[in-house]
Amino acid sequence: MALIVQKYGGTSVGSVERIKAVAEKIKVFADAGNSLVISVSAMSGETNRMTTLAQEVQDIPSLREMDVLLTTGEQVTISLLAMALQQLGCDAISYTGSQVRITTDSEHGKARIKSIDSKRIHTSLDEGKVVVVAGFQGMDEKGNITTLGRGGSDTTAVALAAALKADECQIYTDVDGVYTTDPRIEPNARKMKSVSYEEMLEMASLGSKVLQIRSVEFASKYKVPLRVLSSLIDNPTGTLITSEENIMEQALISGIAHNKDEAKLSLIGVPDEPGIAHKILKPISEANIEVDMIVQSVSAREGLTNFAFTVHRSDFNKAQKILESIRGDLNAKAVQSDDAVVKVSLVGIGMRSHAGIAAQMFEVLHQENVNIQMISTSEIKISVVIDEKYLELAVRSLHAAFELDKE
Repeated sequence: MALIVQKYGGTSVGSVERIKAVAEKIKVFADAGNSLVISVSAMSGETNRMTTLAQEVQDIPSLREMDVLLTTGEQVTISLLAMALQQLGCDAISYTGSQVRITTDSEHGKARIKSIDSKRIHTSLDEGKVVVVAGFQGMDEKGNITTLGRGGSDTTAVALAAALKADECQIYTDVDGVYTTDPRIEPNARKMKSVSYEEMLEMASLGSKVLQIRSVEFASKYKVPLRVLSSLIDNPTGTLITSEENIMEQALISGIAHNKDEAKLSLIGVPDEPGIAHKILKPISEANIEVDMIVQSVSAREGLTNFAFTVHRSDFNKAQKILESIRGDLNAKAVQSDDAVVKVSLVGIGMRSHAGIAAQMFEVLHQENVNIQMISTSEIKISVVIDEKYLELAVRSLHAAFELDKE
């Protein structure tokens, strides 16, 4: 049949009962003749529990020792899941990241995968076993245990699928697919049958919490068919994330993403001269603050410019202090800041060949009296920054105007 890699997150394996339910689900695939490699996270809550323990022992926990500690969570899960499968009469074996030689760099807490030796997994598959591999972890070239950071189990699953040349990588989570927008905001949001890697990357970067960006980047690079499904329902179909050419009919707009973690900062009345953007953004960059959208407007009469940009809301106070500290040196008239803004984005590879999408978006927001503060565009994305209080109104209005509730 097929070689399938499946990943189950912490919620899916959050208790013994849920681990048994996952084993039942896996057995159905195994009984159908599929070869299966399973990547799992730690049981929900375990990572936070162990982090708290570490902080009680050491004020600033060692990153290396944190990796040693945190990876025990996945080790518990893989052994319990292998036992549950064996109890069902399904031959299974568990491996840690180091046992299957998932080699990473040495950046503890956020390591990147360099290679995977698939020989041991293939041997176990040839013996008819279901192979259960710990997600989120690997080993550097010196033998140190490493972790892959946020979304690490997703990345492990996709990397395994790429190394094994799997037919499909299935990510089981607590949602049953990728929706045209957040169903909690727009009840008419529709689950998409398929979406391109490019669109999923944009949606992930714009605030969609379905998948971490790194796993989608990995899938796109190695052309791994990726499917998002729910582990909480029977026989899910989910959403297939694949290359653009594999999608028969591409919608003009695939979805609407939003990000509440935005904050806007502006330097008002800065002299309009070469290098001013560098002078403003260099200290921001040196403080390890990522800048998202940038808008510079010029007043030709006075020779001054207003320079505005957005940062993650968690960096708002730090960035604000930096601007205040350099305002005098730059002869700026004022610093303005606003941490009550959001970013709303239209995403769709179909817009590449269609004019007027931006105009329609702006008209819809105008009709709802929603003021646009900043605009950013690419071939498959149009993003606007608006006041946070208009988020739900904007998402619902755009979802209706572009008829995203229809197939």
